This record gives sequence, structure tokens and C-alpha cells, in this order.
Amino acid sequence: MAGRGRGARGGRPRFPRRAAGLVLAVLLTATACTATADRQGAGTSLTVREIDATLERRAAAVLAKDSAGYLEPIAPDARKLRAAQRTEFANLADVPLESWTYEVQGTPEQDGDWATAEVELSYRIDGYDTAPVTTRRTLELMRDGGRWYVTADRPAEGASDQLWHQGEVAVVRGAHSLVLGVGRPEEELRRVADTVDLAVPAVSDAWPGEWARRVVVLVPDSVASMAELLGSPETSYRGIAAVTTGEAGTTGERPAIADRVIVNPQAYATLGSFGQRVVLTHETVHVATRTSTSTATPVWLSEGFADWAAYRAEDRAPDLIAPALTKAVRAGDVPDAFPVDEDFGFDGDPDKLARAYESAWMACELIAERWGKEKLTAFYAAVGAHSGRDGSVEQAMGAVLDTTPEQFTADWRDYLSTRLG
Repeated sequence: MAGRGRGARGGRPRFPRRAAGLVLAVLLTATACTATADRQGAGTSLTVREIDATLERRAAAVLAKDSAGYLEPIAPDARKLRAAQRTEFANLADVPLESWTYEVQGTPEQDGDWATAEVELSYRIDGYDTAPVTTRRTLELMRDGGRWYVTADRPAEGASDQLWHQGEVAVVRGAHSLVLGVGRPEEELRRVADTVDLAVPAVSDAWPGEWARRVVVLVPDSVASMAELLGSPETSYRGIAAVTTGEAGTTGERPAIADRVIVNPQAYATLGSFGQRVVLTHETVHVATRTSTSTATPVWLSEGFADWAAYRAEDRAPDLIAPALTKAVRAGDVPDAFPVDEDFGFDGDPDKLARAYESAWMACELIAERWGKEKLTAFYAAVGAHSGRDGSVEQAMGAVLDTTPEQFTADWRDYLSTRLG
């Protein structure tokens, strides 16, 4: 699963779905920067080992903040690439890195002294990432004097650039947050950090599960830059205040994936302090619940729970939190069923999108009110622990809430009529 976001349409935060298509290549599980045994085979092992050696020197230079060492593997005649890489290295200077590794993927395409290699770049931010962020790069290389030099470096097909490719990265630290921004005033980044620092304790109070209680937030200079980081069209995010990137279902033997909350500075700025607080609390919930969210979790539950946690400490009446759904209920249009995943899409009717989020929030409100917060969190965890989507909600409702989907739907419809009618 991928970025779930909050929008700013209609004067209140709106929340488009975390579409599966947004599970970015930059957040795939990382591996170590070593040549694997099957790449040591005849005919390919020497080239791979030589390229690995070049990239290992480059990785060491990043961690040592050695600009000359970082540029050394670039071909002397690749002047434009050298200038671009010098700028990118400077842009990265203040980012606190714990690790930075490369791994050649598969067998490079080689034509004499020229080669094209698919490479995974994996990195961790010190003190924040318990797992690496990984992005795929395509490198073109030439061999000269027994060594390989990089002549081109670009995102692999389907991958995206990182924040430091967009400009110099400013770093603001909070008590529970690290905000990385490009082209935004430092005071703006500080306000984001302060808001996340309020969100983390609120989320920890709502979600009893283990999580890092630290959040990394990216603030690019525009919605266009946000879209570039996410590898999607700009039109998908114009009304979206923030999204969270990550991969669901990383439980058991699969390692956790490093999350990033990415802010759309234009849409986020249109919200007041209440809206900004709700947006970043909502996104922080997705970070906290990552390892308990899986493909078995319907979007209505993950988004409804995030809204429930974000709104639970706010003194707002239900009809103010759910205006679109209130209007429908008072017109006699009480929904017959919970919204399906597709109802949370970024594009489409914004009123329908609002009703989907508000319906999901009211379902979680009902569980918390009737069964209690502990039952709600247990229900969430039980659904995510199921082997797949089929039967996940039904089984958890029976085991945790002692009810059925049919009965719960009827109770939820009555609840909507009572609270919003």
C-alpha cells in the first residue's frame, strides 16, 4: 500500500486513498551492498565485482562527507554529470545519514568497455529509520585502465528522484520529528516539526502497538516537486495536503519499511492550525500502524482509524467533522454499505470522497464508543494479521467484537442516523 493523504478541498481536510499503485520503488526492501553468490558466476562476476568496488568507494565518500571521493568515480570527461553530482552532494550535506549503500542488480549489460547497470541505492537517516529507504538507479559506465567510471546516473524506469535532487535540503529537528525541506522558509519547517511533535504523543495514546515514535517529514518546494517524489502526475495532489509513503504488510519475517510523510506546501498552507494538526496526526497514525496494516486491511478501516485517532482529542461535533455525510443522512441518503477501496481514489467526485472518509471515521467512532478503544485497536490489529483480504473483517468482528458484518452494518447505519440526523 502507499501514500494516504489529506486534502484541503471544501474548507476541511480530505483524505484520498493510499492507492496500491503508489507503493513506490523508493520504498522497497533494501539489501546489502555486496555481490551475491549467483552473481559470482563465470562471465559476469569480474564486471560486477569491479563495479561494486567503484560504488563502494562512492558510498564511503558520502558517509565521510568527502566531496572529492564522491566525484572520483565519475568519468573525467562527463563534465555535466560531474557538475550535477557536485551540486547533489552539496544538497545532501546536512542530512544525517546512518548508512548509504549500493547493490548492482542482476547482470550489467556490457559492450566491451561500456556497461549499463541497474543499481539499488539504500540509505537510512540516523536516529529515525529502523529500515532503509531504497531507490533504483540506472548507471552507465565505462572502463578505463581496469576501473569503471560512471558516465550517466538517472532514476531507473518507474523510480523517482530523492529530495536532494530538487535542491539544497534544509534540516529541522523536533522532539519526535525530522523535517527535511527544499526551497521552504526555515520557520515554516519549524512549524511543521512542532505540529508533528504534538501528533506523536496523541498517536501513541491512541495506538498501543510498538512503533518508533519518530517521524520523517519531507516538504518540497511545490506540489509539482511533491509529485516528482511520488512518481505520479501533479494533478493527483493539487488539493492534497499530505501523503504517507510506505509499504503495508511488513510483519513477520519481512522488515519494516521506512515511512515518509510528504507535505504539499500549497494545500497545507490553506489549512488553519486545527486542519494542519489533524492532517499530520492522521499521517502519523499511518506511520505508527504500518506493521499492523496489510493487504488484508480495507482502506475504510485504515483511513477511518487514522481519522478517529486524529479527531478524538478535538472538541468538534460530528456534523462539523462529517459535513458531507451529514448532508446526505439528513436528506434520507444513509449509505447501505461501507465504502470500498476505490471510493478513496485521489481523482473523482470530491463530495463522494468526503463521504467515504466520513463514513469510515464514523465506523471507527462506533466501535470506540460501544466496545471501547482497546477493542478498536485489537480489531484493527486482528484484521491486519489475517492471511488475506477475504474473511479478514468477518473473522475479526466475530473474534474481537462478537458481531457479524451484517449486524455491524445495521448498527452503523442506525448510528449515522442518530448522530448525524
